[in-house]
Amino acid sequence: MKTKITLIGIAILIITSAALAWTRVNKSSANEGVTMAEKSVLEFTMKDIEGKSVKLDEYRGKVLLLVNVASHCGYTPQYEGLESIYKKYKDQGLVVMGFPANNFAGQEPGTNEEIKTFCKTKYNVSFPLFAKISVKGDDIHPLYRFLTNKDSDPEFSGEISWNFNKFLVDRSGKIVNRFETREKPESEKIAAAIETALKQ
Repeated sequence: MKTKITLIGIAILIITSAALAWTRVNKSSANEGVTMAEKSVLEFTMKDIEGKSVKLDEYRGKVLLLVNVASHCGYTPQYEGLESIYKKYKDQGLVVMGFPANNFAGQEPGTNEEIKTFCKTKYNVSFPLFAKISVKGDDIHPLYRFLTNKDSDPEFSGEISWNFNKFLVDRSGKIVNRFETREKPESEKIAAAIETALKQ
């Protein structure tokens, strides 16, 4: 009788262990692909404009404004506004991040070196610039797949509409707001959102 009970107990343990293992695998599979099991923006590693790897987790505790930028766009003068708000709020914890992309009308055709030179000489940009990436389409960068997909970003998802879309990320890496191209960086709406995030 004891042997029978022991065998039943062992069988239950095996079944339970198998069920737990299946659950873990299933959850892992569900997070692959679109969201790549990323829990926040801070999980990504990017190349900066000089080709060096940068773990975005280095910015944990900062408020981030991620912007897909371009050098030959009608909205390119927004670099001036981005630099202005960066200087205004950086001591409080804001970091503006520029991600050059050539997805719209070929308006960012240059190399990373050319982009860097343009931004420094034309707009005296001092906020972090990253290597050119794709922000939409089949070759979309994983960071922008994460930002725009409804599974990973249900509230602010949606395809990038044009150059200079803006995502605001709080100190923990959570996306808390999004602004379309026409919303100027120095607008009251963006300033209010930044100030709210900085207070948290």
